[in-house]
Amino acid sequence: MKKPLIEGCVDSYASCLAAYRGGADRLELCANLAIGGTTPSQSLFQQVHRDCPIPVNVLIRPRFGDFLYSDAELEEMRGEIRRFRDMGANGVVIGVLTPDGNLDRDAISRLMDCAGELDVTLHRAFDMTRDPAKALEDAVGLGCRTVLTSGQTKNAGEGAQLLKQLVAQAAGRIDIMAGCGVKKENIAAIHAHTGIRSFHTTGRKGAVDSAMRYRKAGVSMGLPSLSEYELWRTDEEEFRACAQIVHSL
Repeated sequence: MKKPLIEGCVDSYASCLAAYRGGADRLELCANLAIGGTTPSQSLFQQVHRDCPIPVNVLIRPRFGDFLYSDAELEEMRGEIRRFRDMGANGVVIGVLTPDGNLDRDAISRLMDCAGELDVTLHRAFDMTRDPAKALEDAVGLGCRTVLTSGQTKNAGEGAQLLKQLVAQAAGRIDIMAGCGVKKENIAAIHAHTGIRSFHTTGRKGAVDSAMRYRKAGVSMGLPSLSEYELWRTDEEEFRACAQIVHSL
């Protein structure tokens, strides 16, 4: 039976250290989690790879929005995969869709060719597919090692029934990892319903207040719904609580 695994979803050096110290088995390194995650910088990867002695998988996503990519975007993604592979990444986290909501097998295959022997996780583009059963078979056929999914709902707790079906369909051929809304309060229940023993979480408790004393009102640097003076970071103790539950499964 596969060992339990908890993966920290992190987009800063501080969050990486907190997840590692909290018991993460692996990191998914991203940038910009407030918009769903994009490809992190190579400098951040170098810092994390140097200071966190656990496997680091890198999200390859060139922009916010859908998973239908242009030829230029796919060229960018292939280049990023080659660079992170050469820098020592454990794996990459990818996903590409067709306009009709299926996995773009050709585009993903070309990305995987660049990955070589790296672990490949199919990310939550899976949750935007038309037919999850077909998408799972496509992921197996492509050689992906993991599917990260919420069960095609807004969080993994609500998607538990589909997650259970996916685990049964996968039959050990590919790892089903529950992600999105995974918290210490629901890990045991998701496992009990689905049998899943791989979990993906940010391990956050809430926003961390900025150290800025002067705060400019009426100006936003990004999404107007987000405050410039709230930082979203992994909390070491929160992550540790999640990790203890996962490792006891």
